[in-house]
Amino acid sequence: MSAGRGGGARGGYGARGGSFLLHRRSALVAIGLALATAAACVAYLCVGESFVAPADAVKAVLHTQWGLGPATPNDLVVGTLRLPRMTLGLLVGAAFGIAGALIQTVARNPLASPDIIGVSQGASAVTVGAMTYGIGSFAVLPYLSVAGGLAAAALVYVFAWRGGLHAARFVLIGIGFAVALRSITHLFLTKGDYLVAQQAKVWMTGSLNGRGWGEAAPLGWALLVLLPGVLWAARAQRTVSLDDDTATALGVRLGRVRLGLASLGIVLASMATGAAGPVDFVALLAPQIARRMTRTAQIPLLCSALTGAFIVVTADLLARKLFAPTELPVGVLTAAVGAPYLIHLLLSSGGRGRKGGTAA
Repeated sequence: MSAGRGGGARGGYGARGGSFLLHRRSALVAIGLALATAAACVAYLCVGESFVAPADAVKAVLHTQWGLGPATPNDLVVGTLRLPRMTLGLLVGAAFGIAGALIQTVARNPLASPDIIGVSQGASAVTVGAMTYGIGSFAVLPYLSVAGGLAAAALVYVFAWRGGLHAARFVLIGIGFAVALRSITHLFLTKGDYLVAQQAKVWMTGSLNGRGWGEAAPLGWALLVLLPGVLWAARAQRTVSLDDDTATALGVRLGRVRLGLASLGIVLASMATGAAGPVDFVALLAPQIARRMTRTAQIPLLCSALTGAFIVVTADLLARKLFAPTELPVGVLTAAVGAPYLIHLLLSSGGRGRKGGTAA
């Protein structure tokens, strides 16, 4: 055992072909976040237009999802309406949390989240264009979102590359593309069918209203398929966080590793955007909150995922209750919290941005 940064102890276990590293503070923070998220989920299932006792909510979930126990009067409210929406919120928050952590790690900049550098806007532009012009069914919209997010990220990368990827230039060009893509999205809204355009506007704010298993299942399968990549990314982060000379001396192919991390983050952010719309600032907030709680050198992926899930579920619960019976889109609440934090980051990093190094 040896002392870790911020007082956390690190335990190592050597194994043939691999190793395991544990930061005790990170583990404790992850447990705390998991408990907080579980409490938020219980509150989500219980609170609404009608209150359901926690025990009754559990019975309704067991009956509707696994056929255990008799039918209850709360099966419709809890098992059919609230549970699918809550599950989607958990998956969307986790995906955005991991995506933000990976992209911020690659860019070495806390401003480099998918909704700031144009990835979410690229996914939105393609998805809204498909919705307003009736191109493709709702089943293929998440895949169109991935294509849009990847295309936007590729354009930002190409225009930001000048013999290397300077972190500040990458963020600034990404912001420029985000503004341009948002304008294209609004252009699509003015050209399409009125009713479909109204649905697209609601989607653009980032909303879980009216969504359920149909959106949660594809995202859940995507996260499961990408889990090996996320586990690889958790290890690869340690080498990417080193300075370029040290990493190169250790034989690390930084270009390939960074491209893999960024691509994984872009796919996750685009899938989450396709499922629930661009829920702004979750990918910006979650990694930074997780890093400050764990006090680690790298952004912890598990804690970022749990933080993102907690933010989205809690924000959607408040969105349902604050102005009941009117339901706000969850993106309205996350933006209300995230926008001031973005301003804080811009003001606090103004001096450091001029000294930014090369990210790739």
